[in-house]
Amino acid sequence: MLELNRLTPAAYKAQEKTPIILVLDNIRSALNVGSAFRTADSFALQGIYLCGITATPPHREILKTAIGATASVDWHYFDTTQAAVEQLKSDGFKVFAVEQVTEKTWLQDVKTSTDEKYALIFGNEVKGVSSSILPLVDGCIEIPQFGTKHSLNISVSVGIVIWEFFRQLREKS
Repeated sequence: MLELNRLTPAAYKAQEKTPIILVLDNIRSALNVGSAFRTADSFALQGIYLCGITATPPHREILKTAIGATASVDWHYFDTTQAAVEQLKSDGFKVFAVEQVTEKTWLQDVKTSTDEKYALIFGNEVKGVSSSILPLVDGCIEIPQFGTKHSLNISVSVGIVIWEFFRQLREKS
């Protein structure tokens, strides 16, 4: 850790966080949840909201892929994604679903502001973001794809979208 100039867990907890909360909407795979924790730690996100059937720490498969990030990243569990979205909106977050829909903004066209806090919802591996949640969000973001497949694994999607938001926010601050 010293050679890589990594923070101690205490220093990580004390540092300023990137104003982004990941919202995991009924994620089936605990391995994907652990990967999301690891990405959240890497970019010092404000936290993760785990919703519905999404597994919570200390689940064995989460711990396997998170590699300690469940101890550094703040997280909260909500019975429903709707409850999480309502909480986020009342806390002043702009809430976006990462989903393939007709009315969307391509990821490369998203414009962030350092005056805003963001929540990004990632949906179930098969069904995507719950259709009942889409009317509640401020917008939908889609990652462009050019191959034969119509989707990316959630852990890959989280990394791509978080990187773009993080890059823009750091560039502007």
